[in-house]
Amino acid sequence: MTTIQSRRKLIVAILLCVAVGGAVVRHYATPGSTTRDIGTLLMVLWVPIIGNVIAWLIGKLPRRAPPAEPATFDAARAFTPHLRVELTLRPPALPSHDVPLAAGEYRCALVVDNEGFSARWFVPHGEQLERGKPHTLDVELLTPDIASARFSEGAAFRVLVGDSFIADGRVLQLRPAAV
Repeated sequence: MTTIQSRRKLIVAILLCVAVGGAVVRHYATPGSTTRDIGTLLMVLWVPIIGNVIAWLIGKLPRRAPPAEPATFDAARAFTPHLRVELTLRPPALPSHDVPLAAGEYRCALVVDNEGFSARWFVPHGEQLERGKPHTLDVELLTPDIASARFSEGAAFRVLVGDSFIADGRVLQLRPAAV
């Protein structure tokens, strides 16, 4: 037990004793007297502590397990392309952000109608993706068995990153791993 916890327990015990003492004084005092009013005041000093006691009791209740972590790509697993797509990056809202996408891994959701499917793609080292121009890329789906029904050849989709659609695309070819 920490020093703060022990001090809090001591304060609660003292105020409880003061409240009980106030109840005894109020019980034996003459109605309408100052002594009875002081006993009532001593009893009222306990009221702020009740909130702390209730909070302590709520803290002792068992908590629900935290929600399960959402599925994500395993960093140790090799990139397995499921789709060959053509992406056209949209211009950004701010002109200062109008720069090509550098080499690296990009994660997103591919949205068909109102359904989104987690995906990732890589821009190879030494290459960049210019905005407004179509680019052919390989895309890996997190759940290819579920998504394959929505991604046939020629299917159009949007690319969602965070809360913004950053690109439009269409499926050029299904990879053998997705079939």
